[in-house]
Amino acid sequence: MILAFSLFLVTLILIIWQPKGLSIGTTAVIGAILALLLGIVSLSDVIEVTKIVWDATLAFIGIIILSMVLDEIGFFEYLAIKMAKLSYGSGNLMFLNILILGAMVSAFFANDGAALILTPILLAKMKYLNMDKKAIFAFLMAGGFIGDSASNPLVISNLTNIVTADYFHIGFIEYMKNMFLPNLLSILASITILWFFFRKSIPKYVDITILPEACSVIKNQKMFKISWYFLALLLIGYFIGDFYHLPVSIFALGGALIFLAIATKYKATKPIMTIKTAPWHVVWFSIGLYIVVFGLRNAGLTDEIAQWLLWLKQQGNSAYIIGTGFLSGGLSAIMNNMPTIMIMDLAIDKSGDTFLAYANILGANLGPKMTPIGSLATLLWLHVLEKKGIKIGWGEYMKVGLIITPPTLFVALLGLL
Repeated sequence: MILAFSLFLVTLILIIWQPKGLSIGTTAVIGAILALLLGIVSLSDVIEVTKIVWDATLAFIGIIILSMVLDEIGFFEYLAIKMAKLSYGSGNLMFLNILILGAMVSAFFANDGAALILTPILLAKMKYLNMDKKAIFAFLMAGGFIGDSASNPLVISNLTNIVTADYFHIGFIEYMKNMFLPNLLSILASITILWFFFRKSIPKYVDITILPEACSVIKNQKMFKISWYFLALLLIGYFIGDFYHLPVSIFALGGALIFLAIATKYKATKPIMTIKTAPWHVVWFSIGLYIVVFGLRNAGLTDEIAQWLLWLKQQGNSAYIIGTGFLSGGLSAIMNNMPTIMIMDLAIDKSGDTFLAYANILGANLGPKMTPIGSLATLLWLHVLEKKGIKIGWGEYMKVGLIITPPTLFVALLGLL
């Protein structure tokens, strides 16, 4: 246990630190190789991990490629300006609209897509509107929070969702039905709590007349029109895939490549550059880190967590579900939600109560917001902001995260009772 945990801790520290530009994928693969050499995991474990995460990682790549092409067309910038103009100059209404936009983007393009694509657009528009530093911080923190807290409604909304749905063989429609209410409660709680927390920083009036017309940011009108039809067809494809029990990555990655081909035909993107800049390192990151985490499973951590779940079960159904969600959330905040989701899935499988998978997802999606290291989306979000000249410190981040996250998670979990 000590050896397995030490290797995991060192790997996680290097992933967060990224010394000398060392990519998260390279670090995770090095950690996986060391786990093999040290006998913490076996080759059969590697094969088992790959079977668990291949669909999720390929689907994630597809979602990001699709998001990147849409971004090049001006799709997200158009939506951001539209939502800003619908505020009619009210700062509070703009705050609400931005959170609704973040929730929609997170639902259909994953929380990581929201962090990578939407964050720089929102930042640019807030600076364009001459907002002060307090207002910019409020809008950015709220946007970053909603990206994760609203990433529950669909299997494709978060990498953790896909991993868990694949592991427990949960279908697209079944997942959507069971997570509708929890996600709705999560969004409502997030908006309410975020507004209450940041209400003094939100400007009463914003001069939206200085914003350009939404149509002016569209770089390719033909592809923009095609986008709406394509996204609708892609969503239908997910439902058809569920009916035939097909992996979600067939539609996510396959659809993204078809969309990329269409965009290339209409000269809306440079395909080689898009594919080259796609975050392929996430594939190696997912597989590598999960192999390292599997070492913790072999060392008995999942057995220990299964015992904790058994104790929670003895306290009643409400305590069982809410306790599982907070256990997942706490572990995610400390050791990142990617390893947490697998550890908890394995422990839940041992308990035999697979309905806890949804509580695990809510905990792994919301719990990470308590710390800057909790999720890949938050790490990407902080990296994007730092590149834009905005550095948010740990203390500054956690003052918000530790207050906002627990009540939001609690309200969301009530939707499972």
